[in-house]
Amino acid sequence: MAQGGSFVCMKSITVNDLLDMPVAERLRLVEDLWDSIAEVPEKVELSDAQRKELDKRLEQYHRDPEAGSPWKDVKERILKHG
Repeated sequence: MAQGGSFVCMKSITVNDLLDMPVAERLRLVEDLWDSIAEVPEKVELSDAQRKELDKRLEQYHRDPEAGSPWKDVKERILKHG
């Protein structure tokens, strides 16, 4: 299933099966799933509202690229203030 080869063959599993997995394995599965989605961004369907919001944010960025904060700073504020 996953590009990294974590899962070669997968039977039908339930949410409870996933929740029974150790956290490290669940994280690896999530990463593998996310990577597989990121490989085909053109297949991710956006609603009209999502597309409109993304267009708005891109326009704001083009008007003032310095207005935002770097991820490092945002992450630090989140971790500091919860």
